Amino acid sequence: MLIIAVAAGLYMAWNIGANDVANAMGTSVGSRALTLRGAVVLAAIFEFSGALFVGSHVTDTIRKGIVDVDRLRAAVESREGPPPAPAASAPATAPALSAPHAGWSDRHLREELMIGMLAAILGAAAWINIATFFAQPVSTTHAIMGSVIGFAVVSAGPGAVFWGAVGRIAASWVVSPVAGLIMAFLIYKAVQKLVLSSRHPVFMACRAVPLTVGLVGFILGLSIFYDLFRMRGGGIWLALPAAAAAGAAAGWIAQVILGRTMARKRVRLKDRYIVVERWFGRIQIATACYMAFAHGANDVANAIGPLAAVVHFAGGGKIAGSAPVPLWLLALGGVGIVVGLGTYGYKVIRAIGEKITEITPTRGFAAQFSTASTVLACSLMGLPISTTFVLVGAVMGVGLARGFGAIDLKVIRRIFASWVVTIPVSAGLAGVFYHVLAAVL
Repeated sequence: MLIIAVAAGLYMAWNIGANDVANAMGTSVGSRALTLRGAVVLAAIFEFSGALFVGSHVTDTIRKGIVDVDRLRAAVESREGPPPAPAASAPATAPALSAPHAGWSDRHLREELMIGMLAAILGAAAWINIATFFAQPVSTTHAIMGSVIGFAVVSAGPGAVFWGAVGRIAASWVVSPVAGLIMAFLIYKAVQKLVLSSRHPVFMACRAVPLTVGLVGFILGLSIFYDLFRMRGGGIWLALPAAAAAGAAAGWIAQVILGRTMARKRVRLKDRYIVVERWFGRIQIATACYMAFAHGANDVANAIGPLAAVVHFAGGGKIAGSAPVPLWLLALGGVGIVVGLGTYGYKVIRAIGEKITEITPTRGFAAQFSTASTVLACSLMGLPISTTFVLVGAVMGVGLARGFGAIDLKVIRRIFASWVVTIPVSAGLAGVFYHVLAAVL
């Protein structure tokens, strides 16, 4: 079972790399700030680094707290029958369960959970593979959540699922894209009005770019420092001044570099928009690298979290609580993500970067900066949110800033449809795999 679980976890990581890494690199490729090959190389470096060095070393044994373990235990005990009676030769003073039979219920529940987590990995991976084949960006978090629901329902009935928690997570279907859309719309409108539509776009960009770099530095710094201080018992009030200092330093460095660049050469009138787009393209690349690093750190858990639970249960670990994630599992997840990106990631990258709306560096920057900011803000508030949904909403917002005609509504409808069916389809596939694995194993 462990060998099958490791193979399934690697397959899941491959699918995450093929589908979800487009969140980081899709708009950079679409805007021509990066070539597809360059995006793959940068994403490989930062995704693997995030997964290996910052990926969580602890995961929930029951993903997202959506399964009622007591209901699951009752269902397993009902199927297995009563525990075996003590041997006839046992002394009268022996407890109801002698040592060889102690933990009978936990043992069967661990076996059930191992099969269930394995089915969940396979169900989610199969659905993501199908979505990638059709170039549809989907939430890998929702896929693994749906597959865990499918296992729980098949094993113990609908009562084994905490549907209130599922409803709160499903609310991100609306919150995520709307938040990304509104923020990207406003940011791109500001860039459009203050820089691109001004009489002197290069002069206005010289003012806007250092400020923009400072804001990007603040957002990235807040994300990194918040996690760092939280692990050491600190909080947001320690992270804010550190992030503000990082943002100020980044803005000052950008101002110095830009000033020296402009002093060395003059910009021809016909090239002024090309120069502005090139500057924003460089900021976009930096934001894309950060998003790839954060994605590797956060979403590697979708691949190796259930696998870590299987390893944990196989070793007789506790059913409730958390399971440790060994370093070799984080490395396995990082390798799988990188290989998936390099071999099959181009389809969804092109779908996000080229098919929804036409992307330029300024538009790509607006979409990526909005995504990073929205995800960070919602994480700090404890709101469930999907990076995939935010980014697609942000790309739509950039398109809407240019009018409805700039968006391909057919592509949007297909993407929305894939979002809606992710949880039920993943659940159904996990249920099928559960029956097969239970019969075989």
